[in-house]
Amino acid sequence: MSSPAPPLALIAELTHRCPLACPYCSNPLELASASTELDTATWLRLIDEAAALGVLHLHLTGGEPMARRDLNDIIAHAHARGLYINLITAGVTLDAGRLALLREAGLDHIQLSFQDAEAEGGDHIGGLRGGHARKLAAARLIADSDIALTLNFVVHRANLERLEQMIALAEQLGAQRMEIAHTQYHGWAMRNRAALLPTAAQLDAANATVTQARARLAARLRIDYVVPDYFAEYPKACMGGWARNTLLVDPTGRAMPCHAAHGIPGMDWPRLRETSLGAAWRSAPFERFRGTGWMPEPCRSCERREIDWGGCRCQALALTGHAERTDPVCVKSPDHAMVAALAAAAGNDASATVPVAWQYRSAKPDPTTAR
Repeated sequence: MSSPAPPLALIAELTHRCPLACPYCSNPLELASASTELDTATWLRLIDEAAALGVLHLHLTGGEPMARRDLNDIIAHAHARGLYINLITAGVTLDAGRLALLREAGLDHIQLSFQDAEAEGGDHIGGLRGGHARKLAAARLIADSDIALTLNFVVHRANLERLEQMIALAEQLGAQRMEIAHTQYHGWAMRNRAALLPTAAQLDAANATVTQARARLAARLRIDYVVPDYFAEYPKACMGGWARNTLLVDPTGRAMPCHAAHGIPGMDWPRLRETSLGAAWRSAPFERFRGTGWMPEPCRSCERREIDWGGCRCQALALTGHAERTDPVCVKSPDHAMVAALAAAAGNDASATVPVAWQYRSAKPDPTTAR
């Protein structure tokens, strides 16, 4: 077996603690407590190992990574190792003083999440009164600094009607890049799937809005658009393909190819308190779905097998109960009918575009209880 090419990016999930409670959150249903999080010394070691392995980009995420009191130390260490550092944050605890410290530590880029274009929707979806106003203030501070700014909007049935306003907000706030990402149905988003799937009319309108905005703003704002899987003809190459260029470390130190892989049964994920990042990258769980050798038909003989790499293993598991099956999003999958039925049932249901209640954890971890 040949050695895999080194990963380009390390996603560091520093914590699951967060002041928000979004109904599509990528956090697992069972959250890691602050007491189980990796300590500072271990994160610094992993950054050293990442740089030695060939990693170029470090994405600091959570939960809310700003809940960690050692965030500046982690950024400064990564900067000293020559990594490009992206902070993915809700921004609700960011002020001028904190931003100055992040900049001094060497932060290159901030990806700031918004739940809507207006306060009522944003606060409802994020579950934090006044959260939208705090995000606006944070965005203006970042735009006035020399730190690059991306605005990220997760879109779904409850906010797609305001997509044009979201794009206008990104223009107004001076972002260099905007990501419009339809909800991916794992974890909490799967729990809330019926309330989040867009209608067919919403999706058609969103596609047209993005096309027009890209043409109009090409010289000023880059717009990345992630379409909803259930309405697609072919699946995306999830994370660029299983363990091809990205390695994720969760708050407790498990190494995985993506944030949802913890749910795949039978996987003994490397524990980075006991092993190295390089050993994890070469381990059996990472090899399990790497490349094309694992593929069943129709993937094995498909001309797209090195384009989408069989789609998403976690989505295949969630929909069929088997991670090794062809992603049911693919029109060639023997299980595609179940996705088509879900899209038809939910996507053509024009009732109540704003859900009255989300299913989510009843008590949010205290973001001020930082390590």
